[in-house]
Amino acid sequence: MAVTNGYCTLAEVKAALRLTDNTDDALIENAIEGASRRIDGYCGRFFYKTSSTAITMYPFNSYTQPLQNDIANSSVTVATDDNADGTFSTVWTQGTDYQLEPLNATLQSRPYRRITAIGGKTFPLQYGPDRPLVRVTAQWGWNAIPDDIREACVLLSMRGFARLNAALGVIGFSDMAIQVRAVDPDVRDLLNPYRLMGIA
Repeated sequence: MAVTNGYCTLAEVKAALRLTDNTDDALIENAIEGASRRIDGYCGRFFYKTSSTAITMYPFNSYTQPLQNDIANSSVTVATDDNADGTFSTVWTQGTDYQLEPLNATLQSRPYRRITAIGGKTFPLQYGPDRPLVRVTAQWGWNAIPDDIREACVLLSMRGFARLNAALGVIGFSDMAIQVRAVDPDVRDLLNPYRLMGIA
């Protein structure tokens, strides 16, 4: 099977496991995909990049529109439904009507997290906060998978693969047994800088 939106490759995990045969490739690919989705859940965001997709959202306030999802790059279209008729006919111009923030996102290889109205433009609020009056069309996620995320995925994939041989979380040897810990502190340390807190 092919890995969908995985954060490391089959070759990377096999190299870390010192495996050269293809016997367990399908199991390792399953572990990679599972590890990647666990990372998404822990961090409250995803690190792959989608195709250009339109998402409607409720206006937050007149000047700032926080984003629930990361925007991968500046190829963005913002439109508003100023009459609450569902048409999103007012298309905003980047650099004139709005800017993507943080402004140093590209320098840090980070995504954009909010849209700020500029030049006297404001997001529509006159119909109340219960209508999705803002539509953003963008490639969501990250342009490239961060090295820390890739490394965490390798470690989690190795753990997931090894767990298949660990009955009740314990790997047995001839003269000892080792318990698989619930949380790998190295994985946690790699992921914590990317974790979004308070995401429902």
